[in-house]
Amino acid sequence: MAKTSHKASPKILAFVSNSCWSMYNFRLPVLQYFMRAGYAVHVIASKDDFAQQLLEQGCVVHDVVFNNRTLNPVADVQLYRQLVRLYREIQPQKVFHYFVKPNIYGSLAANYLGIPSVPIVAGLGYAFIKRQWLLWVVKNLYKKAFAHVPQVWFLNKENADVFVAMQIIPASKVFILPGEGVDAGYFTPQPLAQNPQPFVFLMLTRMLQKKGVSVFAQAAEILLRKGYAIECRVMGFFEDNHPDTIPLEDIQAWKAKGLLHFPGFTQDVKPALQQAHCFVLPTLYNEGVPRSLLEAACMHIPMIATNQTGCREIIDHQKTGLLCEINNAASLAQAMETVLTMPRPTMETMVKNAHAKVVQQFEVSHILRHYQHAADTL
Repeated sequence: MAKTSHKASPKILAFVSNSCWSMYNFRLPVLQYFMRAGYAVHVIASKDDFAQQLLEQGCVVHDVVFNNRTLNPVADVQLYRQLVRLYREIQPQKVFHYFVKPNIYGSLAANYLGIPSVPIVAGLGYAFIKRQWLLWVVKNLYKKAFAHVPQVWFLNKENADVFVAMQIIPASKVFILPGEGVDAGYFTPQPLAQNPQPFVFLMLTRMLQKKGVSVFAQAAEILLRKGYAIECRVMGFFEDNHPDTIPLEDIQAWKAKGLLHFPGFTQDVKPALQQAHCFVLPTLYNEGVPRSLLEAACMHIPMIATNQTGCREIIDHQKTGLLCEINNAASLAQAMETVLTMPRPTMETMVKNAHAKVVQQFEVSHILRHYQHAADTL
C-alpha cells in the first residue's frame, strides 16, 4: 500500500501496547525519560486500572481495545483503521509498538502514513507455543507488517533467530534490546537471611498455566513431604479471558493443601521481594527477558528458573542462579533443595555475581540510550 504524506511533529512520541498495565509496569521509566526531555508522550492501549496513573504521570492516553485472544478479520480491519485515524491525528515523530496486534496492525498503520515505527517483540507468544493454524496466520501477518520497518527489536537473540529462520524478517533488521530494564537504584541489595523459618520461595507472575504455577505446586509438595519448613508464595493477577488462564479450582486445591499461598496482586513488588529468600520462575513459556528475575538479582535474592529462552539471558547455571528442567517438578524441587542447603558463602557469591551481571547489562539507563537513539535516527 502506498504511503501517504506525513508531517512529523518532532516532540511527539506514541507508545502502543495491549494494556495500560503493561506500559506502566514495564515501561514507565521510558515514558518518564521522554517526558522529562520535553516530548509529548501518547499511550495507545486498552484502558484499565492503570490508565489514570499514566495520566497522572503526564501521558496522553487513548483507549484502543486490542483483543489478542482471537483473530476476527472484521474487528482487525476496524482496529487497523482506528490506528490510522489516531496516528494521523497525533502526528508522532515515532511510534513504538509492543505485543502481537499492536506490532502487526500498528506497524501497518504507521507505514501507510509514512510514520517511522519500531516494533518490539517481547516474547514469541501464544501462537508460537501452539504451532497450529494460528502460527501460520500470525507469521504471515508479521511478515507483511515488518516489511517496511527499519528494525525489529527483540529482548533476546533466540527469539530473533526464530523470526529469521521462519523468514519473517532478514537478519539485517534484528536489534537485540537488553530487556525492559531495571532500576538498580530502587531494587537495592539486601542481606541474606540467617536460617529463616519458614524459608519463603516467591513467584511473581501472570496467572497462566504456561508460567509453570502447577509445577511450583508439585515441587512444593515434594519438599513439604521431606519435612522442610517452607512457604511458597505466588503473586500476580488473573486474565479471565485468556485461553491459558489457570482454572480457579486449581488455585483453591493448592491453597487447601497448603502447597501455595496467594497474597494477591501488588503494584509495588519490592516489599514482596524483601520478604522472599529465593525467587522462582518455573516458566514453560518462551520469555523475552523476565523483569522479575532482574529485580530479584538486583536485591541479592537467589534465583531459580527453567532452562528456557529469556531466563538463560540472566541465569548462568550455578554462577548467577540455578536452572531446572522445563515442566519438571522433580528438577525444580531439587534446585529448591539445593538453595535450602547451600552454604552461605556460596550463596553470597552467587547473588553478587547476579547483581553485577544485571547492573552491567540490563540497568534501565542502558535501555533509555537505545530508545533515544531510535527516536532520533530510525
